[in-house]
Amino acid sequence: MRAWAVVENEKPLQEIELPTPEPQGTEVLLETTYCGVCHSDIHIWEGRYDLGGGKVMTLTDRGLSLPVAMGHEIVGRVVKLGPKAEGVKVGDIRIVFPWVGCGTCEACLAEEDNMCLQGKALGVFQNGGYATHVVAPHPRHLVDPGRVPHAIAATYACSGITVFSAIKKVMPISPQEPIVLVGAGGLGLNAIAVLKAMKHENIVVVDIDATKRSVAAQAGATKTVDGSGEGVTQRIIEACGKQPLAVIDLVNGTTSSKFAFDSLRKGGKLVQVGLFGGELNVPLPLMPIRALTIQGSYVGNPKELRELVALANEGTLPALPVQTVPQHEANDALMRLRDGKVIGRLVLKSEVA
Repeated sequence: MRAWAVVENEKPLQEIELPTPEPQGTEVLLETTYCGVCHSDIHIWEGRYDLGGGKVMTLTDRGLSLPVAMGHEIVGRVVKLGPKAEGVKVGDIRIVFPWVGCGTCEACLAEEDNMCLQGKALGVFQNGGYATHVVAPHPRHLVDPGRVPHAIAATYACSGITVFSAIKKVMPISPQEPIVLVGAGGLGLNAIAVLKAMKHENIVVVDIDATKRSVAAQAGATKTVDGSGEGVTQRIIEACGKQPLAVIDLVNGTTSSKFAFDSLRKGGKLVQVGLFGGELNVPLPLMPIRALTIQGSYVGNPKELRELVALANEGTLPALPVQTVPQHEANDALMRLRDGKVIGRLVLKSEVA
């Protein structure tokens, strides 16, 4: 199979030939048709995460080895089944759940694969959708997109379930209560779409980019807030009409986490999603005095992917703005994303799509 792989961190992706996997046991081999380009891919390509305070966590520390074909927002066509794989057939088009684990621990058996302590995520610890073929470890990791256009369906495997899972962590909340989304990139626009499909009526979006704020407003944000410079906390409170109960930080850097935390009302919750990097210094007495919650949210699980796809097939989930580019232009697409030149999502389209 062909792959557009990270061979050396922060160097252009290279087109390389790798052996096409032979599915074993319950594995399913798929031919990649579409694959989203996600901001997490930038961190994998860079090979590190900023932990704040001058500390860095490398991908090597997490167990990643190169070369690797990135790409975890995958739709593919089933081409071969392992001898124990059941429930799909050759020719089926499926969304591939990428956040797979060991397959045998308590978390995996409960379909909480993303909580597995031995994560083996596609596109991170094993080859993903920046390749002509990909292996799903079990048919339960495959979801029928139904009527959803395949390029859009691909984004549900990460961007979609990431925001869906984060939103569920602030629910239940009154439809009139403001929910603040920090970041109006692919995640932010998907979060607006999900909230609207869930009939939420008050969505406040924060971003430093005026163009992205405008796109967020067109997508259904009730109000938008300039996230640059000083006074962001006060601008958030003014846009909400009060301190919010729920803030979902899709950027999650030192600056955004600070103004997000400072804006919270008594009893409020900050859900941290993004991997921008840095640190948050929290005044500890305020946590119990104001009964605040800070919670991390890591992607989502197969159950949530199925829920999200079902919601999309009801016809109430607005589509994320998607632009397809040829799969062999993966490096150019990645650099466009790194440089902040993408509205919505770029999705790689293979020659067989």
